[in-house]
Amino acid sequence: MSMFNHARLFLPILFLTALIPWSLTAQTKSLESVVPDYRIQLDTLTEGYDGVHCWAQARAAAIPREGRPPLMLVTMNQLTLSGSDIYGPIQTTWSQDLGKTWTAPIAQIDTLGPRAEVEGGVVIVSDFWPKWHRASGKVLGIGQTFRYTDGEAPRQDVSKQVVYASYDVATGKWSRWATLDAPEGVLAYQTAAGCAQRVDLSDGDILLPVYFKAKADTFYKVKVLRCRFDGERLKWVAEGNALRLDTKRGFQEPSLTRFGDTYYLSIRHDDASYVSTSKDGLNFTEPRAWQWDSGGSLGSYNTQAHWVTHSDKLHLVYTRRGANNDHVFRNRAPLFIAEVDTVNLVIKRATECVLIPEKGARYGNFGVCEVGPKETWIVETEWMQRPPEEPVISINNRWDAKARVYIARVLWERPNLNWDKR
Repeated sequence: MSMFNHARLFLPILFLTALIPWSLTAQTKSLESVVPDYRIQLDTLTEGYDGVHCWAQARAAAIPREGRPPLMLVTMNQLTLSGSDIYGPIQTTWSQDLGKTWTAPIAQIDTLGPRAEVEGGVVIVSDFWPKWHRASGKVLGIGQTFRYTDGEAPRQDVSKQVVYASYDVATGKWSRWATLDAPEGVLAYQTAAGCAQRVDLSDGDILLPVYFKAKADTFYKVKVLRCRFDGERLKWVAEGNALRLDTKRGFQEPSLTRFGDTYYLSIRHDDASYVSTSKDGLNFTEPRAWQWDSGGSLGSYNTQAHWVTHSDKLHLVYTRRGANNDHVFRNRAPLFIAEVDTVNLVIKRATECVLIPEKGARYGNFGVCEVGPKETWIVETEWMQRPPEEPVISINNRWDAKARVYIARVLWERPNLNWDKR
């Protein structure tokens, strides 16, 4: 079945207004937990499950408006559950009232949809992260390509590119997706910015973390690129040093933030989640596996970890082992948030809170959006597969998973003074 037919078959979804205000301080196993200087409100953007599809890769962008709350945009892919990573066209949904109501999702087939390839098969865009780019006055979304020949799983032995597209508020249209031109050499074969949290600099340049490998390589490496967006094209300007760990698949899915005068990079590895730092945003230290401040491994592995950055404190959002969650694929639920000790590069265990509780489905492919000085969103989906024992979660499952798209709002007690400078 074609990717276009997948989109047409998806059943209508019930859209809900701001629902399920949840725990103010969330849950933590620590008996000496610290009361956070924020509260968490958990809302459901949508729920509704047909047993065939769910949503994945949902992330938000906040578009500023004079004298009004920002216009909220969420992009997401429809995922077909009959195989591995079978994505449909990117779809968009909008909120004029800061998430109280949402439009029905619309597949952006002409601009962000699949394209037939000359040699056969199709190429699609996924792992997309939209973000307001202040210098150009547009939303700039960045992701990566997936290539399919049989519609069942993306090929791993083919080229992979950084993909970008922009949304023009004045015209109300997305640009057709394009790929970032890579220089000749190692980076020309597979370079991906999938699920990458980027930093926009004051001059408009972009620090974009990527993972890459040459055709002959076994392991992925990561680095940060400096790019320039002129409102139409994203261009390569400079690149930093390569970080590597030559085990399993290597390093993947890096995400970047800036706190104070330091840049922090989170890195995915099959066995653990890693962290590295930099003063210039390009050249990074040797990565180290995340640890608790009390000692021992954080227990996060084989999925993404992203940053929630406040002008006062830096936080990491992650999943991990050891939360009575061995029944969840790769222990990818619940979704946690905790404060980072930025001096010792460890996680403060007593600050850990649950952002999104566990309901049997996996998390881990989420996005972070600074909405304003008092509010940060984490957008996440219930991924309705539990391989290998239950490839597709049943409609009437015992955990109450319903293919939800969640918005976890971090509501700050003190204003985030730097919310619009990343």
